[in-house]
Amino acid sequence: MDAFVQWLMNTFALPQFGLTMVFLVAFVSATLLPMGSEPVVFGYIKLNPDQFWLCILVATVANTAGGMVNYLLGWGAHRVVAQRMSGDGQHARALAWLQRLGPKAMFFSFLPAVGDPLTAVGGWLRMPWLPCLLWMTAGKFTRYVLMTAALLWVPDGVWAWLLSPLKWLLGA
Repeated sequence: MDAFVQWLMNTFALPQFGLTMVFLVAFVSATLLPMGSEPVVFGYIKLNPDQFWLCILVATVANTAGGMVNYLLGWGAHRVVAQRMSGDGQHARALAWLQRLGPKAMFFSFLPAVGDPLTAVGGWLRMPWLPCLLWMTAGKFTRYVLMTAALLWVPDGVWAWLLSPLKWLLGA
């Protein structure tokens, strides 16, 4: 088991595989599938600190592309959703807030639980795609930079302590 984990870590640390995995995980995690890309981004940067900005760029592009897939799904679902929505007051207030805020709301697409549906609703409301794309990119870039930089400041000893139960479970 140790040899497999070591091989896996070494393989994903290689730039030709690692950045591809960062892209794929960041893209999929921006869709409506429940997944987080931050551990992969942080892990890659921890193994390859000289590629900090390249990894942030790859993750931001992929995560934004996934967000735009949600946007397009929302755009296409406009008729279906409009027919099914009745005069629900809570939905009406949320939609009014989003319409008032406009594409700037896409900045918050990085938030857990609400960010992915937010991008779909942006498409459903037929918000202009270019401002949505730019605000979405700004939010996702800000999240990756701040979160990764903050995690890099945590001393390695803390990570070793936090991961010690996992090491015990794996029998290493």
